Amino acid sequence: MNFEWFIARRYLRSPYRPAVLRLVTAFSVIGVAAGVATLVIALAMNTGFRETLQDRLLGVTAHVSLSKPGAGGIRDYKAVASKLGATPGVRSVSPAAYQTVLMIFAGQARGVVTKGIDPERERRSDEALQRIIAGNLDFSPDGNGIDAILIGKQLAQEWKLSPGDYVTLTSPQGRLTPFGLLPRSRRFRVAGIFDSGFYDYDENWCFLSLPAAQALSGVVDAVSVLEFRLDKPEQAGDIARKLQQAAGPGFAASTWMEENRALFRALRLEKLVTAIFIGLITFVAGLNVLVVLSMTVTDKARDVAILMSMGSRREQIRRIFLWQGMAIGATGTLAGLCVGYACAWMAGTWRLIPLDPQVYAVPYVPFHPSLLDGVCIAAVAMGISVGATLLPARAAARLLPVDILRYE
Repeated sequence: MNFEWFIARRYLRSPYRPAVLRLVTAFSVIGVAAGVATLVIALAMNTGFRETLQDRLLGVTAHVSLSKPGAGGIRDYKAVASKLGATPGVRSVSPAAYQTVLMIFAGQARGVVTKGIDPERERRSDEALQRIIAGNLDFSPDGNGIDAILIGKQLAQEWKLSPGDYVTLTSPQGRLTPFGLLPRSRRFRVAGIFDSGFYDYDENWCFLSLPAAQALSGVVDAVSVLEFRLDKPEQAGDIARKLQQAAGPGFAASTWMEENRALFRALRLEKLVTAIFIGLITFVAGLNVLVVLSMTVTDKARDVAILMSMGSRREQIRRIFLWQGMAIGATGTLAGLCVGYACAWMAGTWRLIPLDPQVYAVPYVPFHPSLLDGVCIAAVAMGISVGATLLPARAAARLLPVDILRYE
């Protein structure tokens, strides 16, 4: 144990220090720990929201969507899908036909988004179809030739729908009759209910077979979009450019990051603002460290003078008080990290904080503590603590033994 650390420990652990100094030291440790723990919990919550929303979005939406604006859809979609499916990085490709329609059941009506799919292809990539909680994944018509439809959990609960019920879908894409343009209406049988875990999808989305969706919209053998799932979703931007170039003129590609840019930008901004404002707690705790060391320098001025008279250098005196500040900061930081990670783990594992999924899209607050966040928080907390020690340590090193010991 070196000389400076030995003296610093003696000063921190001495039972003869004034009670006020011991109390302020304890408050400094608690302040640093509170700031660190709060920041760990807040950033774990922000990271949890971002990762949970991202995982659920990637589970039910395409990583890259290829469309043909202004052309009435993609008519040669089978050939295009076969051609682009061999692109490096593409895991699967499936055609889809989207349409906003009016759903009617038992005197109730509301707008929903229908997605016409190829069940065999979509089942392997869309997690919503892998979470059937009632009924089954069977799009075959019933005995009367009525096509099947899959609806979300929230919609089924609100309208009290169950497998075997019949609903009517009315498309705004009308058909021309002797009486004018009339909307297309068809009956569908509820074959199953899915739970994607994402409120908006469970509330507003429905799945149809591709032929049924095309018949409802009046489009023959065409789809509105080709949806690509990738091996690495974070490479969606580069692969989207390759797909658009390979598809030829008239095609447009969009990625999941572009479609949800506003959401993730808001989450990043929230994380930054949270870190800044909660970080002020640690800054205030750093001021407490400064107060503690300033009081210690005043209390131990005679001891410092004696040490310097015995040959201690000014650098050694400065390091004594630097070690004290680092010890206070390290103790508070370590305690804060332990408390913060423990609370975040318990809250995330046991889902202690419920939420309204209609507002937040998830039914509970997800906590995902990040090791990198913890390292950054610890570095900032220690930086503040060390910075707060510089002024008192320099003041201690500038003490003149002759002035202090003159009247001893």
